Amino acid sequence: MSAVVELRHISKSYEQNTVLDDFNLTVPTGAFVTMIGSSGCGKTTVLKMINGLIEPDKGEILLDGVSIRGKDMTKLRRNIGYAIQGSVLFPHMTVEENISYVPSLLNKKDKKRTKQAVDKWMDIVGLSPELKERYPDELSGGQQQRVGIARALAASPELLLMDEPFGAVDEITRGQLQDELRRIYEKTGITVLFVTHDISEALKLGTKVLVMDQGEIIQYDTPEMILEHPASPFVERLIEKERGVQKIDKGGTHRPLILSHTSSSNLRSL
Repeated sequence: MSAVVELRHISKSYEQNTVLDDFNLTVPTGAFVTMIGSSGCGKTTVLKMINGLIEPDKGEILLDGVSIRGKDMTKLRRNIGYAIQGSVLFPHMTVEENISYVPSLLNKKDKKRTKQAVDKWMDIVGLSPELKERYPDELSGGQQQRVGIARALAASPELLLMDEPFGAVDEITRGQLQDELRRIYEKTGITVLFVTHDISEALKLGTKVLVMDQGEIIQYDTPEMILEHPASPFVERLIEKERGVQKIDKGGTHRPLILSHTSSSNLRSL
């Protein structure tokens, strides 16, 4: 299995505050990596570096084996899906215009293809066609977040970065969005890095869970191994309540996502 994302010996500081120091991470193709840890531990910094929004002080970032150093960052970002908390939609654009933003840049002459992409992803994330002409302020929080996910996926990227995308919605909507994302992941084989502060969410969605503290990786393992063999007291405290819930359910409703390994290139043919 090839590595779609590699961070090698990454260091990043802001004045006297060291966020990451000799940080190394490999994310294999088709993995769903959930990232969880203490506030300020570097989770969001990692995502922004992969997306070219922040440059490391030291080290190298590779996508599909190629360093992003010196690349055209605008082109790079057009091929990476990026969704954040609150969706941050363009308020002056309709739902259709928001979702079609990147595909229309990539396929300027193929409006039919762009329209098909909008229709496809609206259907996949559970948005009714009649919402196309509405503006963000006419949507519920859950609908806005669905539009944000559709926009992130509309150009059929092979890599999706998500920074607490469901943090601003209510618990019921959050559960629905988690299920939608799970279904999208299983269907497409896309590689996902997903930042969360919710250990239940991390264990539910991730094929691998990355636990961080103070800029370091404390444990990087499957949900089962995180629950059964926490690597430190920090991880133990993090999963304490969740592990109790999982033990009750031995017959098991909990099934961490296991992808039967669809190639990420299949996303482009959906």
